[in-house]
Amino acid sequence: MPHNFRGMEINKLQEIATQVRRDIVRMVHTPQSGHPGGSLGCTDFMVALYFHTMQYSTNFNMDGIGEDVFFLSNGHISPVFYSVLARAGFFPVSELNTFRMINSRLQGHPATHEHLPGVRIASGSLGQGMSVACGAAVAKRLNNDTRFVFSLHGDGELQEGQNWEAIMFAAHHKLDHMIATIDVNGQQIDGPTDKVMNLGSLEEKFLAFGWHVLKMDGNNIAEVIQTLDAAKEATGKGKPICILMHTVMGKGVPFMEGTHEWHGIAPSDKQLEEALNILPATSLGDY
Repeated sequence: MPHNFRGMEINKLQEIATQVRRDIVRMVHTPQSGHPGGSLGCTDFMVALYFHTMQYSTNFNMDGIGEDVFFLSNGHISPVFYSVLARAGFFPVSELNTFRMINSRLQGHPATHEHLPGVRIASGSLGQGMSVACGAAVAKRLNNDTRFVFSLHGDGELQEGQNWEAIMFAAHHKLDHMIATIDVNGQQIDGPTDKVMNLGSLEEKFLAFGWHVLKMDGNNIAEVIQTLDAAKEATGKGKPICILMHTVMGKGVPFMEGTHEWHGIAPSDKQLEEALNILPATSLGDY
């Protein structure tokens, strides 16, 4: 039977989010490599998605028939993805200690060749996730499968043209069981998105491409849950769903917040200690 954590209270979800943030900074610190900024910013969304919204089985198979499926397009935020998958029961939490190590299943960008449960595509070569989500949505329709296809994308990767072909495809084919969330943090590896290549109004763009658009504060778990529920209510009406999720890069660790400088660097020993002092220990426990 699919996992369903819907009875979980907000304070429990917030505790899981705190633990996931502790996992993220520790994971990136150990190999001195990884991407903490976007991972921290997307933590509340990922926790709400996996511990409230999605229905799935941890007895993982690549077909995903009869369950909700998720695709991470901005694969560099693998730390949050791995932590949430482990905490949800896809693989042992202790395996987080192998992040980015040689022969680990937890590589810097998610990969499929090691068959890590929960990972459906190799990602991190940005701009491809929307196309994959479209393919999965078409497959579900062909299989008469009424479950949902969720995906997460960075705002910076929308600078790549493949996204817009897929966005046009989804609307044309009325893939109205597809819910794509865009992490609008305004930052990418080379600087603010409006300086690298201004995206303009994403709301106006998605509306013009024929999507139903919702907006939310991605660092407010209660609002994330409410918006994800609203997105599910909006399905089945002929339009794919886009959620524009405003987040703060590095959320939860003040010295990492709001700057592209923490997109892809690891904390020092002192910075890790500072971060863990800010993020209180939880009943879940560190790995």
